[in-house]
Parts: sequence; C-alpha cells; structure tokens
Amino acid sequence: MTVFPPLRLIVSLILLSWFGAGVAYAQTPCARGALDAKYCDVDGDMLADVPTAPKSLIDPDTLIFSYTPLEDPAVYAKMWDDFIAHIEKATGKKVRLFLVQSNAAQLEALRAGRLHITGVNTGSVPVAANCTGFIPFSIMSGPAGPYGYHMEMIVPATSKVTEPRGLKGKTIAFTSPTSNSGFKAPAFILQSEFGLKPDIDYKTIFSGKHDNSILGVVNGDYEAAAVASTVLDRMAARQAYDSSAIRSIYKSKTFPTTAYGYAYNLKPELAEKIRQAFFSYKIDSDKAMAAEFPGQSRFVPMTYKTDWEMIRNIDAGTGVTYDCK
Repeated sequence: MTVFPPLRLIVSLILLSWFGAGVAYAQTPCARGALDAKYCDVDGDMLADVPTAPKSLIDPDTLIFSYTPLEDPAVYAKMWDDFIAHIEKATGKKVRLFLVQSNAAQLEALRAGRLHITGVNTGSVPVAANCTGFIPFSIMSGPAGPYGYHMEMIVPATSKVTEPRGLKGKTIAFTSPTSNSGFKAPAFILQSEFGLKPDIDYKTIFSGKHDNSILGVVNGDYEAAAVASTVLDRMAARQAYDSSAIRSIYKSKTFPTTAYGYAYNLKPELAEKIRQAFFSYKIDSDKAMAAEFPGQSRFVPMTYKTDWEMIRNIDAGTGVTYDCK
C-alpha cells in the first residue's frame, strides 16, 4: 500500500487545529474501534452508539440544520425552506439553517453539540463519524439509484495539458484536506496511477471550496484543479462560469455523494422522527431542490460501514489517520 506522508501530516495538523491538541475525554470500558475515546461502538457498525445514560441524551427545542459547504452557502439558503418545514412538522421542533462557511466550521459545530442535522461531504464523513459522533443514515437517490459523482481534473481550455501525466511541474488547486474529490482521491490517483507525488512532482495549493477552484481555472489563476463533477454541473446549469473556458482531462469512477445524518446523542425517538422525515420527503416535488439536484427524487437509507468502504480505503492508501485529540 502506498503511503503519502505529506497528506497524513496535513490532515493530522488540520484535525489538531479543529479539535485541539491534548483534549482529554474520560475513557469508558467499551469497544470503540477507530472512534474517539468520547464514543463507544459496541454493535460494531463503526458509528458512535447512543449514550446509555439518560442525562447524556439531548432533546433540543430548536434543531440546527446545515448543508456541506461545497459552494457558496448563500446559494442554498432558500432552497431548503420547504424541506426544513417538513422536518419541523415531522419532529414538532423548530429548525434553523446554519450556513457553514467551511468543513472545519461544520465539524467543529458537530463536535461541540451546536449542530444536530447535517449533510457532510464525502471525504469528511469518516472524520465526522470518528471525531464528532455524526451518524450518517441517508443519501439522495433517483430512479437510476443513489446519487453519485465523479472527481474531475480540469485545466484552462488554452492549456497544453491533455492528461494527468502532463501535470508534472504544475501547481494544482485542491479544495480542502478532508475533501474526497477535492484532495484525497486526486492525490491518491495521481500517485498510484500516474506516478506523481504531491509537493515533489507537482505543487499543491488549497482554494477552500470547489467553486473557488473552478472559477480559478476559468480565470486562469490555477493551472489545474481537482473538483466534484456535481459542482461543475450545477454551476454550469446556473451559468456561473463559461464551460468553454475549461477542459476536463480526467474523470474518476463514481463516488457516493453527501451523506445526511444527525448527532449521536439525540433522544432515540427524536432521531427516528428525523429519519422518517428524510425518507418521506419527495425531492422531485420540491421545485427548488429538484433544480439543484436534477434526477434525484428521494432520500434513501445508506450504511456507513459498507457504502463508505471505498472512501476509507482511499484514506488508508494515503496514510490518513484520524487523531481527534
């Protein structure tokens, strides 16, 4: 298995900056697998168990919901209105939208208990599960099956680069260290398939978000970028960029997309109401959501242990470990 020391170092430093070095939690005598010491995993599903002590369960009057910051969060501010109203009706709770500006802010809010329901991007799901008590349970789906996406490497249309090997000596824009399509998958693929080592055969920079990377390539600020195909498609549909200004030189196999879930310590009755709210919602009947997620009709169940195995394998192949302390 190929190990990428630079990637391991970057992710470790990011996690330390988010969660704080040396933070200690009481060790409980339980099975936990790779989970942080704050959690138990007695049933072996690789997710935090519901706390057994009643005082550790929460039942907020207001539930805080967020969506992964793949693009400008303001783009989605109104899109969630009908869905949020649906969750309010199903749970009997007030629900408020939290516009997160970064993956770090989202994970910090989950860890601190300030976020109760959220959609987490593909690459961050293992971090969220291991370090924040995030319980992913659902993914969007259409008639053809669960919603998926590809990682694409793009260059300016005027670039002479036609395939990934041509990126040697170039500077590649990635999004954030925990993003699957925006960093971990492309870095793994560049080395395992094309022999290009990060910060040896090419330089890495981080744009923060997929839309920043796309617009950076469009404007000629970046020589290349690795982004999610879904963001490319949605921005093109909104005419947020001139698609003729870029060219794709690589498309990966299909990855699972955003996982939706909730905090591990919600009262079980509330958690079940949230699950049923997702599964009973018709995405294709919501004009705003249907426009942003074409072809998707509903939320379906997903299982982290099996459905995210490919993503965890990429993490293992790049030497990523999740030290939450």
